Amino acid sequence: MTPHLDDDERRARLARRHAITPTTRAATVEAAADAMVVLHGTDPAGLFLSAWARVDGFHVKDLERALYEERTLVKHMAMRRTLFAVPRDLLPVVQAAASDRVADTERRRLAKEVAAAGLVDDGVRWLADAEAAVVRELADGPLTTTELRTRVPLLDGSIEYGVGKSWGGKVAVVGRVLTCLSAAGTVVRATNQGAWGTSRPTWALMDDWLGGGRPEPVPEAQARAALVARWLRTFGPATEVDLKWWLGSTLTAVRASLRDAGAVAVDLDGVGTGYVLPDDVDPVGPVEPWVALLPALDPTTMGWFERDWYLGPHKAQIFDSTGNGGATIWVDGRIVGGWTVTPAGDVQLVLLDDVGRDARAAIDAEADRLTAWLDGTTVGVRFPAPLVREPRR
Repeated sequence: MTPHLDDDERRARLARRHAITPTTRAATVEAAADAMVVLHGTDPAGLFLSAWARVDGFHVKDLERALYEERTLVKHMAMRRTLFAVPRDLLPVVQAAASDRVADTERRRLAKEVAAAGLVDDGVRWLADAEAAVVRELADGPLTTTELRTRVPLLDGSIEYGVGKSWGGKVAVVGRVLTCLSAAGTVVRATNQGAWGTSRPTWALMDDWLGGGRPEPVPEAQARAALVARWLRTFGPATEVDLKWWLGSTLTAVRASLRDAGAVAVDLDGVGTGYVLPDDVDPVGPVEPWVALLPALDPTTMGWFERDWYLGPHKAQIFDSTGNGGATIWVDGRIVGGWTVTPAGDVQLVLLDDVGRDARAAIDAEADRLTAWLDGTTVGVRFPAPLVREPRR
């Protein structure tokens, strides 16, 4: 008989494994990233706020140390063409399991688009020459995007997108070339020249940035199975659809990886079959009541594709039209609202559910804790939840 893990069990596992409750928070930013497999890095402020939510006594300098000094975490383009902060020892696994696929897709797309835009005749040859030129320039040390564009004429120019659409515009090809090289593991976002909540990176060669200490490559199938096993330890039980979405891969690859990882099937509420690791079938049991404030694109919010068990009826209020999850309020494993930060640095809450007096008091205390940590700092959010575009408390 297939074991059954209900939604309460899934919420209990989330509480125990995502380092977001007072009794499960991590001691370091490296431990927080390891608990989540990777941390989302697309929203620069969100990366720091995800660390704040998971590390007691967190300071901005703690994450900057890990990213820019000790380089135990590396910003890397990976699953779903998304930027993540990846534990250094996991880089070769992520590279083979996801990033190589992203790099191949991005290179083919860019070569086609620059030719279609009339910028060059041979897009494939142009891209190879542009990438080689970037590597030559970075051999002498990190450079900004602007400096690279100035030094490499091949990187000048832009491509139109969404022609005739309200959201259309132009994108500089230099950024697209760097995306290809980043996904390939050739270059990396190095030091940030802006404040912690902004993105003004310099670019470096990956081997230089890591001091030549990058581990040996891992075969793709082996890497994918290893990454799937790490993901299931944090996010399981989960469905094939969840994993296909998170990994940015195909169902064929997902099913092969589940087999290779030795995953076993369990029955889930509402969505049918899910998967866990073979030593993770037994229930973990209930947890004490808890609340959390997680930022936009937090890895917990973005961890699954089928989200009813923790999102309920609030998809339209929390996720934008392209699937980006905003800043969220959590109570006992459920999203119950959202939050934002005023220009004065105060956290403002928008509750969607009646959570009761005790939970509301705990949420207010957590909002006060974050407000005190921000200490007047204003943080911009690239992907605000629809419900907080006109914030209220």
